[in-house]
Formats: sequence, structure tokens, C-alpha cells
Amino acid sequence: MRVHVVSDVHGNADALKRAGDGADALVVLGDLIDFVDYRDHDKGIMGALFGGEKVGEFARLRREGTRDETVAYSRTLWASLDDPAAAVDEAIHAQYETLFAAMTAPTYATPGNVDTPALWPEFAGEGIEILDGAVAEIGGLRFGFVGGALLPDGVVPRPRKGAAWRPYLRERADYERSVAALTDVDVLCTHAPPALPELTYDVVARRSELGSAALLELIRTQRPRWSVFGHVHQPLAPRARVGLTECRNVGHFKETGQPYVLRW
Repeated sequence: MRVHVVSDVHGNADALKRAGDGADALVVLGDLIDFVDYRDHDKGIMGALFGGEKVGEFARLRREGTRDETVAYSRTLWASLDDPAAAVDEAIHAQYETLFAAMTAPTYATPGNVDTPALWPEFAGEGIEILDGAVAEIGGLRFGFVGGALLPDGVVPRPRKGAAWRPYLRERADYERSVAALTDVDVLCTHAPPALPELTYDVVARRSELGSAALLELIRTQRPRWSVFGHVHQPLAPRARVGLTECRNVGHFKETGQPYVLRW
């Protein structure tokens, strides 16, 4: 059996069309949308709406500024548009139409933090199964899926008037309910990594992303063969071993265009 795994597609539909070549199944671990292109600031949804110079400043604040500074600057950008929600919604619909059409059957997919999960059923055609806090059997193994990423503790998402878009960031209790729904998992498939420092630290952004302690506990108790994930684009370490489990960041697919291969 051969399964190809990708994460952090960020708009790379051309590579996604080829991602399932030679595989019995394709697993997609989210972040389909190209919202902010940190390499080419003119691209992505924000690049199209605000231009490369303003996106470059946003990217700088993400690297060097505080969360409050980044949020404040972001709000000034969205406030400059007459109808930011409509502009983003149109761009997301266009990207999803292209990206879901690029997936080959059978595909098993879970959303990332740069996704709008509520829209996925609208675009997922025959042969594409959406899973989040659920298990699918592939080639005799149980694949467990958890989507999204964690909000920092103490941060509560609140509806904000005029907000153009909200990332799929989840409160810890909500995320952990999805993890708890997975039993007897052979392959753990998540967008976010387990909470190991070498897997959560991004050497280019120079900061740690939030990993999940609940995922790490599942790995230690259920001992799956593999834990595969993305989210951290340039990790300090692409892999780690936890007991019998190979924990693997499958790579920043937007840049590499290469799937990670599981064989058994």
C-alpha cells in the first residue's frame, strides 16, 4: 500500500494535481488557501487586495513585532476596503474551486488553520472525504484526523464586526475533544504538530508555533506507526521518534511540490 501525504498547499494547485500520482490514496492535511504569500508579497489574497509593500510590512510584524502590533496593523488594512468580507469570500471560493478540482480520488482531507472548513462540503466532490475528529480505514490501517491549530490559552475567539475572515484556530478544549474521539489509531494525521520543541520551532520565523500536548499523549498511549502533520514551514527538525511512533513534518508542499510517502 502506498499513500501520499501533503500539507500547507497554499494555492499550489499545479503540484496538487500530481500529488497522488502512483499512490493508492492521497491525504491532505490542510492550509489549502494562499492567504499571505511570505515569499512573494504580491501574491496570495492579501497581496491581491493590498499590494506587496503593505503585505511586506505585515510579514515583518509577524516575524519581529508583537501579536498586538500585528493585529492592529491588520485591522487598518481591512478597514481600507469597502466590503472586506465580500472580497475575501470571493477569493476563497475561487481558490477552493481550483484546489478541490485538483485532488485525485480517493483523497482524505482535514482543514488547516488557513482554511474555512464550513465551505469544504460545497467543493469536495466524489472520492474526497473530509475528516476532523474522525477515523478512516485506508489499506487496513486506521487513520485518525484532527484539523486546525490551537489558540493561545486565554484567547477566546469573539465575532468582530467587519472581520473579513477568521482562521481555523481552536480553543484547547475543542481541539482536545477531537483528539479524544480518535481510538486505536495506526496513523495520526493532523495539521498541527505534537508538542515537541524541535517540531514546533520555525527557524526562519524564529518562533515556536503551538503544538498539542493532547496529540503527544495520544502518541504515547496509542503508539501509532506514524504521526504526520505540517503547519511549521521551516521546522528545527523535520522528524522525531516518540517510542514506536515516527513523527514527521511532511513538508511545506507549496514550496517543495513533493508529497511524503507512506508504504506498508
